[in-house]
Amino acid sequence: AIGMGSLTSLDQLSEWFSAFAKIRKPLVIATWNNKKAVETAWDVLKSGGRALDAVEAGARIPESDPEDTSVGYGGFPDRDGFVTLDACIMDELGNAGSVVFLEKIMHPISVARRVMEKTPHVILAGAGAHQFAIEQGFKEENLLTEKAQKALDAWRIKSEYKPKINVERHDTIGILGLDQNGDLSGACTTSGLAFKMRGRVGDSPIIGAGLYVDNEVGAATATGLGEAVIKKVGSFSIVEMMRQGMHPEKACKAAAKRLLTIKSKDEFQVGYIAVNKKGELGAWALRPGFEAAVITQDGFQLIKANSIF
Repeated sequence: AIGMGSLTSLDQLSEWFSAFAKIRKPLVIATWNNKKAVETAWDVLKSGGRALDAVEAGARIPESDPEDTSVGYGGFPDRDGFVTLDACIMDELGNAGSVVFLEKIMHPISVARRVMEKTPHVILAGAGAHQFAIEQGFKEENLLTEKAQKALDAWRIKSEYKPKINVERHDTIGILGLDQNGDLSGACTTSGLAFKMRGRVGDSPIIGAGLYVDNEVGAATATGLGEAVIKKVGSFSIVEMMRQGMHPEKACKAAAKRLLTIKSKDEFQVGYIAVNKKGELGAWALRPGFEAAVITQDGFQLIKANSIF
């Protein structure tokens, strides 16, 4: 068995992936070091719960964390001072739900699930998404923390907008689960780029870009500069490569390589994670710094992903 801790070398990572190829189910993988999120999802799975319930429960953890400045409560606002949230969710049946430009609701991932289960639609946006959330019993809350307000005030001194993703620390959380029944689900949630233009929407709530699940094949999710992921339809491309028999690790790497054709590739970060029906995992990024959190019967593991640069 591979020891606990962080894995750094390519040989170690390859050995680790080979070991995990034998661990069929259940498992959870999430972008960045979201340990509490995957542990919460694991609590659902280890008791025989559904992957959909697990990924929703896991995504709700950073959404309600005021210290997480890029997801939900505490997320840095747009340049006009509004915290706007995006999220999507997919289940093992191919159903999907999404909310974009949602304000004043703590848990957009749960609203996205209600969109999936309670409406004939996939995406609700803005005021309509907010109205639906209130009708579904969600409470309106102020999501702008004192910390986020101070960051906005400091930014306004120069008002320089440089949407460069920090390569050491996270933004979006994407989380994928494989349950004891062998079913896959995924969730993705974010408050988007700090100080973005009002109305900006990234990849996180876009089915096929920030998240894609095909229960016959596998699932993938993304983090980083949403504009880049959207242009390459990142998560869908990874699942399609896995459909052709590619290992999740190689599929994530191939998707990361496709980002090299984007003119501004030197100015942003993107990270991908994926899991197939066998329980094999993958994680790859455009540049160093990206991590993925995994939990299985063997416990918690943090992957330091390889990168193109």
